[in-house]
Amino acid sequence: MSVKISKLISSVAILLFSNSVFAQDDLLSMVDKGDNPKEYIKNAFKSSRVVNGHSIEFIGKGVLDVRILHRFGLVNSGFSNLFGLDQATMRFGFDYGILNNLTVGIGRSTFNKEWDGFVKYRPIQQSVGGERSSPVSVVLVSGATISTMPWQDPTRKNYFTSRMAFYNEVIVGRKFNEKFSAQLAPTMVHLNIVPLSTDPNDVYALGIGARYKLSKRTALVVDYHYIVKAVGEDDDNNAESMLSKMKNPLSIGFDIETGGHVFQLHFSNATGMNEKAFITQTSNSWGKGEIRFGFNLSRVFTVSK
Repeated sequence: MSVKISKLISSVAILLFSNSVFAQDDLLSMVDKGDNPKEYIKNAFKSSRVVNGHSIEFIGKGVLDVRILHRFGLVNSGFSNLFGLDQATMRFGFDYGILNNLTVGIGRSTFNKEWDGFVKYRPIQQSVGGERSSPVSVVLVSGATISTMPWQDPTRKNYFTSRMAFYNEVIVGRKFNEKFSAQLAPTMVHLNIVPLSTDPNDVYALGIGARYKLSKRTALVVDYHYIVKAVGEDDDNNAESMLSKMKNPLSIGFDIETGGHVFQLHFSNATGMNEKAFITQTSNSWGKGEIRFGFNLSRVFTVSK
């Protein structure tokens, strides 16, 4: 891990866990003074996702979140491809709040023709006042993906489990004040099958998400995942190596809240829109201008009270 990345991670970690960075008055101002009862902090993010990755936010009990994620082709592909608008990758999904701190979801992506599902649980929610308040929220997420692409070699014996991948992550986040929220998300993706025997089945990443409120209905969001590689693990001389192709996915966007839905415009170097896809299969580089314009649309419906 480079010194630059280490300093970035250390800085975010200090922000998350240090009460001295922002005055405690910022949080106390979010609740009624009075007897100072315990109050849970909400709306750290306006959506249950930052851009690609999960956020510490939940949709609520009995709420159905219909999500449409759309990403166009490479902007640097030029006018002949209308700067990427001639191509598109999308994911549609349905997330449902079983409890205020328990959500399940399912989705389908055109990228690799994958189905994905997840369970998201929050054992600790940021709070102020009262007893046993917490300066951070802690969220646990587990998910799986299934590719439905045709087998590359149908003549050999193929196993259904080879189509599957799994991921687990722990998200620790904090809303510092009405404008700024940040989170860290250590993540592990397990691939049942990899291109080469020398490629690892387990890929580790550290997600960093942040939101800064610009106005009453708009906010700037940043979603970054640093792929952790051991020294000597990356074989740059082998063009087929999975690790040699991996790039750290970075997405920058703007949340626009309009009534019952959140509309997000963003730029990203990732094509896939589930954890297995954007962590292990991002091969484009921001440094080379290999970025894609896209949007996420979230519309919530109250299914049951």
